[in-house]
Amino acid sequence: MRFPPYLKSQGTIGFVAPSFGCNIEPYRTGFLRALDKFKESGYRTQIGPNCFEGNGIGISNTPEKCGEELMEYYCSSENDALISCGGGELMCEVLDHLDFDRLQQAPPKWYMGYSDNTNFTFLLTTLCDTASIYGPCAAAFGMEQWHPALYDAFGCLTGETVTVKGYPSWERESLKSEENPTPEYNLTEPKVLRSYVGEEIVNEAQFEGRLIGGCLDILVNLKGTEFDKVPEFAGKYRRDGIVWFLEACDLNVMSIRRAIWQLKHAGWFSYVKGFLIGRPLAFGEEMMGLDQYHAVVDLLVEYQVPVIMDVDFGHLPPAMPLVCGSYARIRVEGNDISVMMTENSGVK
Repeated sequence: MRFPPYLKSQGTIGFVAPSFGCNIEPYRTGFLRALDKFKESGYRTQIGPNCFEGNGIGISNTPEKCGEELMEYYCSSENDALISCGGGELMCEVLDHLDFDRLQQAPPKWYMGYSDNTNFTFLLTTLCDTASIYGPCAAAFGMEQWHPALYDAFGCLTGETVTVKGYPSWERESLKSEENPTPEYNLTEPKVLRSYVGEEIVNEAQFEGRLIGGCLDILVNLKGTEFDKVPEFAGKYRRDGIVWFLEACDLNVMSIRRAIWQLKHAGWFSYVKGFLIGRPLAFGEEMMGLDQYHAVVDLLVEYQVPVIMDVDFGHLPPAMPLVCGSYARIRVEGNDISVMMTENSGVK
């Protein structure tokens, strides 16, 4: 697994928009404030041509232009790390305009984003053997007083963050609006983890393995395409075993269950050592007696590995940054979780 060099003091942060750009509020103001904060901290910035665009369908620009920007900025020596401007809807169409052979041959570089950016964070790891960061997009860093989750995410870029430990409370309803573009998180809900092994609820769990995953909406769309090399990747790292991290955006509980079923029968969960399941955007939803827990756990019973539910990542912040491709050691005790992420299993 290739770990990119960490962002150094006074280094250059590049920004790209292969999904949505920051052309409308509150994202435009959030992005501009984030740029100011990075500059005040001594970093240089490089802004891609699509960052303020909104001409595309479900993405910032045409798939061709988004692909061109991402290839150019990832392979460029003029920036040291990349942060995506935002998530969106149709970044999958950009994949047709990326050269993954060239990306694999390029010097590895940190790329951070989440949601629709799974199309790149996940494939960088499974196709190019390159670690990436499933973490916040650029406008989030415009928050006046950073939440610890944002410090953790930026620390993944600089190498200061090796272990993330979750946060005590989370936001169900955001205060963000056009008039209030960079509020602090509205932390009204206590974090409550639910941990299972098989059908049994447990209070403690310890497991480790190669960490991969992202947004379930995107992953199930990639399954079965020419970009799906997950069984080969899992086989390559079978000695480490695989730890999956999964979260859902638009999927309801029935869709989540169907997606888990699809990935399971596609062989994606071979050599699995455990699952981290983030809070779904449809938190608390029930349909025909099915809730978010049975949507997942019922189908994973046979693996007899830890399944940790309502973990701090996904579309209901704050979110722990997770290094896709890292070797992760997970410890859970009650509502406390720690995820230590290193380059390989030999680093203690």
